[in-house]
Amino acid sequence: MAGAAFTQERARAVLAAAGLPHGPGDAPLLALGENAVFAAGGLVVKVGRAPGLAERAEREVRVATWLAERGVPAVRPAEPAARLVDGHPVTLWHRLPGAVRPAAPADLARLLRLVHALPRPPFALPPRDLLGGVERWLRLAGDAVDPADAAYLRARRDDHAAAARELTPRLPPGPLHGDALPRNVHVGPDGPVLVDLETFSADLREHDLVVMALTRDRYGLAPGAYEEFTAAYGWDVREWDGCAVLRGARETASCAWVAQHAPADPAAREEFRRRVASLRAGDPAVRWRAF
Repeated sequence: MAGAAFTQERARAVLAAAGLPHGPGDAPLLALGENAVFAAGGLVVKVGRAPGLAERAEREVRVATWLAERGVPAVRPAEPAARLVDGHPVTLWHRLPGAVRPAAPADLARLLRLVHALPRPPFALPPRDLLGGVERWLRLAGDAVDPADAAYLRARRDDHAAAARELTPRLPPGPLHGDALPRNVHVGPDGPVLVDLETFSADLREHDLVVMALTRDRYGLAPGAYEEFTAAYGWDVREWDGCAVLRGARETASCAWVAQHAPADPAAREEFRRRVASLRAGDPAVRWRAF
């Protein structure tokens, strides 16, 4: 079964094989991406797309447990380790109460301050590998994207990876979230908590701050909302001379990520072409459509 296509039906079969008390047919699907995420009674169950994600799933549980020990508001695991079910990692989480409002950039900034104040945990965290998926995403795109555009992104990836290795950080390196966006904050009755800890890393903390700077410039975050974020965090990463390098790396990864959807989605093909054209033109103000 491990080689089967990862569909909702496949994920439900894994959920059934996991032997959870809540029937898989009754569990609402919350998301389907790198994981299938189900609500199962008082639990949330994440079924990983492939066996290669097992190490990441195990690390996410360890990170969540460690954050609980350090008093950082974050999603909490319901089991101390990931399961491997029919070749897929499965993790169980305590379901959060309903949101009382959408998360704001300032909520994210305050949580990042807590994370960025932490020492390294007593287990290994990987570096933040922003560009590691570029080759896989471009291969998945295949003939749906212009080979010249794919070659351009590969060269851009290599250039930014080399430049990132030479950066001198302003902040002390250490644990970071890795995908620091308001969508990864849940505001319940007890306040904001971090969710989606899969990209937790140990690297330049500036990685977490560049995300919102890019959101302001590329995805239309209101300048006032960005100012609230920087005020709550206490620093604007755009003041750092390495910001353009990390921003460029994330833009490169974001283009390649869209490319993988191009074979089946005409809108993704058009968005890919738009993004690459803006990079080739050196125009940082072209708005990108979120996928």
